[in-house]
Amino acid sequence: MQRKAYVPGVAALLAALLATLAGCTGGSGDGGTMDSANPGDPGTASPAAQPGRYRTLPEPCGAVGQSTLDSLLPGIRQITDEDQREKAYAGEATLTYDTDRKVGCRWKVESTDATDHLLIDFERVVSYDNSVSDDSQAQQLFAKMEEAADLPEAASAGAPSDVVTGDPSTGGTGSGDSSSVGPTPTDSASASASPSAPSTSASASSSPSSSPTEIQPRLLDGLGDAAFLDDALNNSGSTVQQRTVTVAFRTSNVIVTIEYAEQPAALGVVPDSEEMQDKAQKLAARLAEVLAG
Repeated sequence: MQRKAYVPGVAALLAALLATLAGCTGGSGDGGTMDSANPGDPGTASPAAQPGRYRTLPEPCGAVGQSTLDSLLPGIRQITDEDQREKAYAGEATLTYDTDRKVGCRWKVESTDATDHLLIDFERVVSYDNSVSDDSQAQQLFAKMEEAADLPEAASAGAPSDVVTGDPSTGGTGSGDSSSVGPTPTDSASASASPSAPSTSASASSSPSSSPTEIQPRLLDGLGDAAFLDDALNNSGSTVQQRTVTVAFRTSNVIVTIEYAEQPAALGVVPDSEEMQDKAQKLAARLAEVLAG
């Protein structure tokens, strides 16, 4: 009798459990339908930012040709030992832990006139934020470099070096074309009254006291997506001075930095700013061509 009473009780219990499970399954199915709609909602999905143009970097020590090194480092041609000269041309790779992200090369050559240093650096910027592209990340980093360079406020990309500053009261436009700016009455009177006026003006324009804007630290046009040049003269002692010219530019997600420094051997000699800047800019243009392939 006890066995007969036990079996119906188990059956009733199993029936109750099955009914409960069926109800739970139906409820979760309804809720699941609502939840599954969110991941597939095109309105809430964020497209991933585009990767940068460059995935690799050039070999830095091989990026500078021998003729360019001859110009930047004149002491190389004064090395008589062939093995040492070849070693000087080869340069020395800078320390790096990931050649796909950052590479560089440096040269140091002494001559009878000066000691020259050259450093080039390539950095490939990669954004680890899916909402920020590699190019945008590189642009932000380059902007910080430009800010750290502390360029003069007057520095502006594309500003001509022969700008004529007009007087607002006389309608001067500041155009670089001197033919479009006529002399003021005062200028005409001075020129006619004094025969020596033209020579005085000429000597003033060639005077070292004039500010040569073309060799001041500044932004550069026509080099990558953005570029700037810095020029610093540092005292390495009481009389010896070392000039360092830095040219940096960004192309897509790659930032290139060139540091070209010269320290004269003779006391009191100051390295020529215009010549060093010209050499550094030519090298930068060449490296831009290497990146372009």
